[in-house]
This record gives sequence, structure tokens and C-alpha cells, in this order.
Amino acid sequence: MSAHPYLAIEGAIGVGKTTLARLLGEALPGEILLEVFEENPFLSDFYADRARYAFQTQIFFLLSRYRQQHKVIAETLRRGPLVSDYLFAKDWLFAHLNLAGDELAMYERVHAILGEQIPAPGLVVYLRAATDTLMQRITFRDRPYERQMSRDYIDALRLAYEAFFDDYAAAPVLVVHTDDLDFARNGADRTEIINRVKDALQRRSYQLPLMEIESAADSPLNIERGRRLPDFQRFHQVMDREKGFVADLFFNYLCLTEEIGEVGHALAQVWKQQEQLLLQVGNRQEARDRALDAVRANLQEELAAALAYLLKIANDAGVDLESAYRIEQNATSRETGPAIRGVGRVSHPTPN
Repeated sequence: MSAHPYLAIEGAIGVGKTTLARLLGEALPGEILLEVFEENPFLSDFYADRARYAFQTQIFFLLSRYRQQHKVIAETLRRGPLVSDYLFAKDWLFAHLNLAGDELAMYERVHAILGEQIPAPGLVVYLRAATDTLMQRITFRDRPYERQMSRDYIDALRLAYEAFFDDYAAAPVLVVHTDDLDFARNGADRTEIINRVKDALQRRSYQLPLMEIESAADSPLNIERGRRLPDFQRFHQVMDREKGFVADLFFNYLCLTEEIGEVGHALAQVWKQQEQLLLQVGNRQEARDRALDAVRANLQEELAAALAYLLKIANDAGVDLESAYRIEQNATSRETGPAIRGVGRVSHPTPN
């Protein structure tokens, strides 16, 4: 991993990727890598007739993006930070939106070969915006080759980005809603987004929390898919701050021990029921499964509560649980001696 950060800015057309890349390039400071759309000779024809010019447009972009990023990223990171206004992997997103059949199959083969040689960023900043917002921004900047762009295409592209980042796991993702942000012209908005990116880099937990706390009183807290353990920690940081929950090591430790006690109580019920059912069914695995079925909902609830307090303790102590777990498991894998699979080496008492 490079000592210098590599950030890629992503989002649908018109969301402000290049503007933010330039701002971050100045703020870090670092070099910037900007995609050059104007070099694609098929682009204007594509927006006029997507079906006819999609393959030529997509292949040209793929090769152009590969040529621009291959080797350049690694060489730049040896000198300092790098901010790009696009992610090489997003080329796949556009291809699946515009190609089909044999053309898509051929594209995928080429993309798979080239993509293996492009380094993933350390952080992706995903800018989100509603379709109406995107259309307004596209109209405002008035690029000649975008004048024939339809609202339906932009809406489909926005949805494709949502689906893409639901499953994206190659790098951490910081999600930023930009409908109410104008970081190009508003100094306060500009400071806010730069600070959010810097905070993500400093914490080495680059994604926003799993939930988005809505301002509307009747809006539920939504848990987004495809996230990692650091996001659960950020989730609790936001929730504790917004709800005014106690952030105290000793208090949360007491709550954790209480929840672990409830887990133990649920498991004790399983063991008791298992022995009773064993006399009836004569099969230990079946008896265990039936006993678990009876308490699974309660056990699930107690385990989730215990995890919540463990995350809160880690937050209060400044511990990145995912990094700590990886370090511990890497050390365990190098140890010798009896082990429980997935847990680590077992310590046996020394005889007196």
C-alpha cells in the first residue's frame, strides 16, 4: 500500500466530480487525474444515437481510461497524494447500461484483462444527487455534446450507480449527498465536504455510517447494504451523537456484560431443550437444531445488542475493530499448537 492517499471521485454525469477533484487536489495537496471526455470522437454521435454508437464509444473510453491510469497512478503516488475524477471500474457500469449481447461479451473480456492492471484507490468518494438536480447542473454547464442527453438516460445512469455501489467492495466508499451542496460556489459547503474527506482519510475508516439519519421526524433510520465493520462503528458514532446516548467506557462495558449474560441464558435454554429432545428424537443434531429454532429470534436479538455495545466501546477507546481483528488473526495463523477453527490457539494449563 502506498504511503500517499489515492482518492477517486465518482457519481453520475453532472454531479460535480471534476470540481471536487480540483478542490481536493488543492486542499490535500496532491496531483489530480482528470478524464478527458472531449477526446472521444464518438461521444456526440452516441448521445444522438445510443444504439448505433454505443460499442465504439465504450471501447474507446475503456482503452483511453486504461492508457491514462496504467502506470501513471503508481508513479504519481511515489511523489504524493493523487485525486482522480473517475474510477476505472465504473467503465463496466456504463458498458452494462449501453451494450448487450455479443458486444457486451466482447467488452467484458477486454475489461477483465485491462482491469487487473489498474490499482484500486484507497478511498472512493461517491457523490449522489437526484435526477432533477443532475439535469439542472448539466443544463447549467452547457457542454455541446451533452445537449441531446435525455432525462431518462440520466435517471437510468443514476440508478445504475446506486446498484454499482451497493455491491462495490474493491475500496472503501464515502457517500456524499450533494442535492443541497454547492461546493463550487459556496465556501461553507466547500469546507464541509473537504473536511469530511480529510476526516475519512485520517480515521482510516473511509465509508459513511451504515445509516443515514434523516432530518424529517417521520423518516426511519435506514441501514444500507454492502458495508463493512468500520461502517458499523461510524454508524454508532453518528447515532450516539444525534441521539445523545452515553459514550462512557465503563457504562458500555456493564451493558455489554449484561447482554453477554442474556446470550448465555439463551444458550442455556438450548442446551437444556437439546437434552430433553434427544430422548424423543434420538438424534443429537436434530435435537440441537430444534432447540435452536425455539430461541433463535431471542438469541439473534441479544447477539446484535452485544455487538452494538462492543462497537461503542471500540469507538470510545479509539480502536478500529476491523484492523485489530485482521492483525490478531494474522498473528494467530502463524502460531503453532492446538487451535479452535476460526478462533485461535487454545491455552492449556500447565500441570503442577
